[in-house]
Amino acid sequence: MDISFIFSEKVLSEAVIPVAVFIGTVIIGYIARKILFSRVSRWASHTKTQIDDIALEAAKAPFIIWFIMLGIYFSLAVSHMPENVVRIAGKMFFVLGAISAMMVLSTVISKSISAYSSKINTALPVTSVTQNITRLVVFGIGILIILNSFGVSITPILATLGVGGLAVALALQDTLSNLFAGFHITVARQVRIGDYIKLESGEEGYVIDINWRTTKIRMLPNNVVLVPNDKLAKVIITNYYLPEKEMAVLINVGVHYNSDLKKVEKVTCEVAKEVMKEVLGGVPGFDPFIRYHTFGDFSINFTVILRAKEFVDQYLVKHEFVKRLHERYAKEGINIPYPIRAINYDQEKAG
Repeated sequence: MDISFIFSEKVLSEAVIPVAVFIGTVIIGYIARKILFSRVSRWASHTKTQIDDIALEAAKAPFIIWFIMLGIYFSLAVSHMPENVVRIAGKMFFVLGAISAMMVLSTVISKSISAYSSKINTALPVTSVTQNITRLVVFGIGILIILNSFGVSITPILATLGVGGLAVALALQDTLSNLFAGFHITVARQVRIGDYIKLESGEEGYVIDINWRTTKIRMLPNNVVLVPNDKLAKVIITNYYLPEKEMAVLINVGVHYNSDLKKVEKVTCEVAKEVMKEVLGGVPGFDPFIRYHTFGDFSINFTVILRAKEFVDQYLVKHEFVKRLHERYAKEGINIPYPIRAINYDQEKAG
């Protein structure tokens, strides 16, 4: 028999078997993915919880990657590679698999918190701080598990981290103060994502995110203000969404001293009720009222109390009310006086 033929057949067999094992493993993984995910998806569609849907979505992409890594490992195992190479490759694939599993788990946890925090008021709100802390905890535990599987004692590492953490805390004092302040703001729920707030320094707008260092506030002109969490925890804040979004809208009006105040009250309340029912942002079920409070220099002044569904709705409510009230007063003959200033000519001449 030809020696070259025997040699080529041997090389071919050594190459074909590992490749066949790799392809077979990947095909099995693809078929298993198709069957498993289709059946589990049908089952998950009939459940009330969202956790199974989130887990399926997070595991779809890495599932086939896990089988590719498994196929490479099996193909190396059946090949004539040195045993130490196969062992090193196995450890590498274990680390990669563990990292991908940690990514899937952190995604499932963060998305589950996001899904349920909007339904349960007591749940931890979803911000950049909470999501990053969740990922850090998951990856930290995963790294410790990997080290422990390699026979590395984690007790000295934890002790070193404890001593080193003190030095890091002193070096990063400002950064950590912002981090813990952001976490406190998030947990306390006195400032939440989506709330409209106003700082004592004058900045106001919607809270769009609380990250590890700053809180982002989008102002009405569509500018973003970045406030350090440490400073935000110390300043006086007006939250227009607590205890609820609905808020009173106060509008000051003045009428002539010769006006019939009962008629003024009746007409003003009628206009206010129309605004509440017809204007977007008004509260239809609210019954507006007025309160006279001042004998002014040239008018009797009073305040009209309306109600808006949230902070920005007050602008349209005020706009429509002023426009309609001015038109109605003109029809009813109710006078809104101009400012009056009297000059004493005799006194001026004497001076």
